[in-house]
Amino acid sequence: MSRSFLFVPGDSVRKLAKARDAGADALIIDLEDSVVANELPPARARTREFLAGATGLECWVRINPLASGEAGNDLGEILPGKPAGIVLPKAGGAADVAKLGQLLDLLEQEHGIEPGSTGILPIVTERPEALFRLHEYAGSTARLAALAWGAEDLAAATGASVSRDATGQWLPPYQLARSLCLFAAAAASVPAIDTVYTDFKDLAGLAAYAATARRDGFRGMLAIHPAQVPVINAAFMPDSREIEHARKIVALFDSNPKAGTLSLDGRMVDRPHLVQARKILQLATPGTATD
Repeated sequence: MSRSFLFVPGDSVRKLAKARDAGADALIIDLEDSVVANELPPARARTREFLAGATGLECWVRINPLASGEAGNDLGEILPGKPAGIVLPKAGGAADVAKLGQLLDLLEQEHGIEPGSTGILPIVTERPEALFRLHEYAGSTARLAALAWGAEDLAAATGASVSRDATGQWLPPYQLARSLCLFAAAAASVPAIDTVYTDFKDLAGLAAYAATARRDGFRGMLAIHPAQVPVINAAFMPDSREIEHARKIVALFDSNPKAGTLSLDGRMVDRPHLVQARKILQLATPGTATD
């Protein structure tokens, strides 16, 4: 799974061109928040054109919410460009993912795209009621590629004036949403993707935040500016010591496939250590499949 997902406005030819060389593992071409309603038709056309020439790039498209009345138009225009997947904003639970999956089934068939090849990455905490349905994503669809979360729409829905304290830390309601996304992703056996760090000039703060995201179990992070990409990529890349230790654990269990607990360098390792070691090795090779 990718470490960095860079948002790019679908209505900006300049920013789309710049995004090609940003070094992000994946791009998210945005047709939702960054595009005003009367610019949607040309933004869809630009997005489709960009996708057609994006050989070698992992490109996702954030469509408008299913309830907006624009999602079907977004999909109909851009799916022929064969994006890697669709980012679904304001997802309410498994029912929304299923509805999107049905639309993708029809459009893939219509345009001769391999069935089931278009992934779905829902943003799962933007509606208050969605927090009570996060368990539904487990086993919901084979298209589910990851879960991401966001705080801005959630704060607006609850009437909160801020979502972070004076030091930049998430306030308790948003710490809860972040944690629930992480646990829901683990339950669904897909990566959890942390939300954006909005102060794109504070690269030191971003580095610290991304490091804690990886520590907590997130597998990647959303970005809103090209300058954030190398910081995020570095934060989610294990160092040589971690990689070597993970390789030793995997090799040890490969040599002892029936063992549940083994000793490595004087310390006990068991099956959870093996799972974590495999995840570290996946992080060390961006783009590999996840468990």
